Amino acid sequence: MKPAPATAFVAPPFGSIVTDKPFLVFGAPDIGEEEISEVVQCLQSGWLGTGPRVAQFEQDFASYKGVGTTHVAAVNSCTAALHVSMVAAGIEPGAEVITTPLTFCATINAIIHAGLTPVLADVDPATQCISPEAIEAAITPRTQAILPVHFAGRPCEMDRIMSIAAKHKLVVIEDCAHAIETTYKGRQAGTFGDFGCFSFYVTKNVVTGEGGMILARSEAHIARAKVLALHGMSKDAWHRFGDKGYKHYQVVECGFKYNMMDLQAAIGIHQLSRVESNWLRRHDIWNQYQAAFADLPVGRPAEPSSDGRHAHHLYTLMINRERSGVGRDDFLERMNAQRIGTGVHYLSVPEHPYYQERFGWTPDEWPTARKIGRETVSLPLSAKLKPADAERIIAAVNGALA
Repeated sequence: MKPAPATAFVAPPFGSIVTDKPFLVFGAPDIGEEEISEVVQCLQSGWLGTGPRVAQFEQDFASYKGVGTTHVAAVNSCTAALHVSMVAAGIEPGAEVITTPLTFCATINAIIHAGLTPVLADVDPATQCISPEAIEAAITPRTQAILPVHFAGRPCEMDRIMSIAAKHKLVVIEDCAHAIETTYKGRQAGTFGDFGCFSFYVTKNVVTGEGGMILARSEAHIARAKVLALHGMSKDAWHRFGDKGYKHYQVVECGFKYNMMDLQAAIGIHQLSRVESNWLRRHDIWNQYQAAFADLPVGRPAEPSSDGRHAHHLYTLMINRERSGVGRDDFLERMNAQRIGTGVHYLSVPEHPYYQERFGWTPDEWPTARKIGRETVSLPLSAKLKPADAERIIAAVNGALA
């Protein structure tokens, strides 16, 4: 008897639900037994707040980035890192900060919370990162900082951005939420500007659940950032309940409650130890997607540049109804019907009503970001994905476009 021929994946009718397959969660983290054991030990130790595991995580992260431990500060989110960095930089209230319209709202909100004014500069259509030409065109006498976002893990053109910053005497704060492993011309992302801000949110490449890190060139900036991140209390407050006796503290600034917990760092320590192996797995999946979708009527990400390292944080397709035969939002629904989680990274900032009402922004002012935001869809790209999961995602994309 001849074996039954292999059958190709067939997409279900639009609107139906595939119930016999597990739902593939978008951005599901790869959590190992090491993290679980470390969390249990942390719970058993009784020390859940900022303590020895946070210090260890800071040390490990500094080592990975090739800087000293006096140049990093762990906080509870990348949003907090951005906010504290702008305050620690001493930027004048109301000053303008130039950033990208293709980013998560946290980038803009941090600028606003720091008492500063966001100014948008459009993105390059190929890299989807902020355009240096657009930055230069957006500079006014009120500009005091540039906040580039390394989008999807691809590095911004940091040599050109730093040249612009030097020319106009501007602070540079890198948003590295997508870019832990990213390099540009042999140099680590986050080490170009005055500050680099990283995220360890649950969907990121290194996970602590919630968490962030500030990296700064200046030790004085990091010292101030640590004070600001814990109510403005003097640095002894970080250790006031240690086994060496109670330490008195003084409040020296009006700070925030942004410190990282040992419970979070317990996860991050082991996540960071696997950062390279996890990157290699995502690198393979990213390349698998690129090859599988080469002949489909969709826009694919540009290939990584030879002068930098892509962190492979997001894999984004562009779904245009005229080209693809299906609209982006219909595509999202069809993927969901096939039990595949997807994301949108991102609707451009001026699409959101709050910013339209506050700043009078309209999406048409930044047409490249508008187009990307209306057509983009992010596919699962996690080290947790098994080979069969990646094949299932590829089949689902083909089915959703059928």
